[in-house]
Amino acid sequence: MGASTYALLLETLTSCVSPFIQIAAIEALTGSQQYVNGMIAAYRRRRDLIVTGLNEIKGVKCLKPGGTFYVFPNITGTGLTSEGFTRLLLEEAGVATCPGNYFGPSGENYVRFCYATSEENILEAINRIKQVLN
Repeated sequence: MGASTYALLLETLTSCVSPFIQIAAIEALTGSQQYVNGMIAAYRRRRDLIVTGLNEIKGVKCLKPGGTFYVFPNITGTGLTSEGFTRLLLEEAGVATCPGNYFGPSGENYVRFCYATSEENILEAINRIKQVLN
């Protein structure tokens, strides 16, 4: 396929939304929001768990995010670089995170945690991190 074929495919996919997709979107936006409200509450609980837990760890300061399922705590107080912190948690605690410097130079001294997981997993991760860092 040539570039013109891909351009036509892209145009078709983005400018010609199928009627059944439009109907589904209307229902999602105007129908019952019970499921959405339940998910919002669940993510708030998860957010609060991870923020509280991270703030209990020596050298870590975490603010509540306003609209995502990631936290980006400052780890300056640990004396570790973003990559060093990430490596330590992976090797010693079995907890995966992402170094802040992967998001640019101003991300150094930060790491990213995702809390799109169960509350049990969050608590387990926090406990493992505390065992390594506290």
